Amino acid sequence: MRGIGVELFSKPVVNLPIHAPVVIAALLTLLPFLFAAFWPRSVEAAQRMPLSARMATPALLCVPYAMVAISYGQFRWNWFVLYLLLPVFISLLLNRASLADPEQRGSWRDFLILAVLGLAVDLRWFESAWPLRFGVFNKMLLLDAGIYGFLAIRRLSGVGFDLRLRLADLRVGGRELAIYAPIAIVLGLALGFLHVHAYIPSVSHAVLGWIFTFLFIAVPEELFFRGWMQNLLERRVGARWALVITAVLFGLSHFNKRALHFNWRYVLLAALAGVFYGRAWHQQRRIGASAVTHASVDTLWSLWLR
Repeated sequence: MRGIGVELFSKPVVNLPIHAPVVIAALLTLLPFLFAAFWPRSVEAAQRMPLSARMATPALLCVPYAMVAISYGQFRWNWFVLYLLLPVFISLLLNRASLADPEQRGSWRDFLILAVLGLAVDLRWFESAWPLRFGVFNKMLLLDAGIYGFLAIRRLSGVGFDLRLRLADLRVGGRELAIYAPIAIVLGLALGFLHVHAYIPSVSHAVLGWIFTFLFIAVPEELFFRGWMQNLLERRVGARWALVITAVLFGLSHFNKRALHFNWRYVLLAALAGVFYGRAWHQQRRIGASAVTHASVDTLWSLWLR
């Protein structure tokens, strides 16, 4: 529920000049994400590679870092080594998890990886490696490492990471939005967290903002919290408790957003949103359904309720 998609789309994201290697690095960073989301056979191809090649492949995620950092004179060997070895470590650990937990009930290795990825993104552990306002590369590279590890190595079932949207995704996502939005608006206004803005955006601005939010805000968060976390927790504690735990953790991940202190109003509304995102994912077991709800909530907030 970060609601920053339209805001990011509507004004410059960076103040630095964009060099050709940075554009190439962005494409290289997006390719694993897009291939896995829109071409599932690419994951199957990775699964068929020899084990040694499968373990070594994620080391290539260091290449975008090197291209961006060198372009702006910020290359550091320690960060290069981190982006070289961390994705490999994730794959190695998840390979061990697949051997130790073939029933996929969720092992400590799975949850350790989720904790590292979640905290690294939420607390911005590695963003100082990047030029100002280029921290989105860190988020996407860690997402790529998780996608490769959980899908190509762990072969986690039931994730639903398929962004070839179906009518059912739109129906379920829209239904959860229709239930959540009135509750959130009333509660948010009462808490002084939401503020109504009389604003009529152009259709292109709203649509492009929604698409940006869907791909780069909603889908990564839904994949992490629902496709991986809620999915694994369901096998341990059941669907109801998995929904509650994941929603609470999703809410807590917003504690430092839009405030220097613990933003309890944001945490409360985000946790409530997490319940409805989780419901959408659980019904279809598809990231597309929950991401539709998530992106719509964020877009409505950014346009009229910020």
